[in-house]
Amino acid sequence: MKFPRTHTLKEISEIIEAKYVGDDDFPVLGMNEIHVVEEGDIVFVDHPKYYDQALNCRATVVLINKEVECPEGKALLISDNPFTDFNKLTRHFSPFQQADRAISESAVIGKGTIIQPNVFIGNNVQIGENCLIHANVSIYDNCIIGNNVTIHSGTVLGSDAFYYKKREVGFERLLSSGRVVIEDHVDIGASCSIDRGVTGDTTIKEWTKLDNQIQIGHDTVIGRRCQIASHTGIAGCVVLEDEVVLWGQVGVISAITIGKGAVVYAQSGVAKSLEGGKTYFGSPAEEARSKMREITALKNLPTWLKNNSRNS
Repeated sequence: MKFPRTHTLKEISEIIEAKYVGDDDFPVLGMNEIHVVEEGDIVFVDHPKYYDQALNCRATVVLINKEVECPEGKALLISDNPFTDFNKLTRHFSPFQQADRAISESAVIGKGTIIQPNVFIGNNVQIGENCLIHANVSIYDNCIIGNNVTIHSGTVLGSDAFYYKKREVGFERLLSSGRVVIEDHVDIGASCSIDRGVTGDTTIKEWTKLDNQIQIGHDTVIGRRCQIASHTGIAGCVVLEDEVVLWGQVGVISAITIGKGAVVYAQSGVAKSLEGGKTYFGSPAEEARSKMREITALKNLPTWLKNNSRNS
């Protein structure tokens, strides 16, 4: 998320009431999670395991819960609770806007687009030309939809990221301020849920086709001409490169990449990154031929053991 204007380190520190290391007028341009940070951004870190990664990433301001040596060219915000203070910044720069009508006055809807009854379209949504949005679709604030997109009933675009920190009493949710971006010629089936990015974008690229009842987590990027079948669940920060096929009931763990042209058979569980151009099956998913041989061997194991015991 980029701020409406450049802020100073001192201004940011006053919002969250934190100490800082750096010049008062050190420029701060925005805030982002570590996988999408750019120069000028704030990134937060609250666990020693990730200190080095945060201090050496592209972000130039690190919101951290320990006084450490500040890398050259960067600044620090010292906080007792970086997670909570990151939420304070989100509330300040991207506050929740209550809707007062089904289709916001700030929404932009292109020529030839059909909006069926009972559709909700939030603030600052942009919808391109010749789209078809079926009844009871909900499109939350700031979503971007291209041209020739079809979205079927019951689908929700822009719901919050499933991202929580355990506290002594309950859980604290990391607030979402990102967007969902749907490119041209995408079809989205009925009752799909596509979460917005925490600070960046969840993106579905052109010509990709989604079946019914699919979950796509925050900050995930789905490439061009992908096909995803029903009951598939994709966690946050996943990258599907172009022309990936996921068949029904595939589950994909967070923060991995599935390479171009990969095919994953139904009811598989993807627990690590997969190379492109291959076919996979099983849980954990492996190359399909290898997995099928393994299943066949296990099936034949009782017979082999019985014959082997007779010969001994």
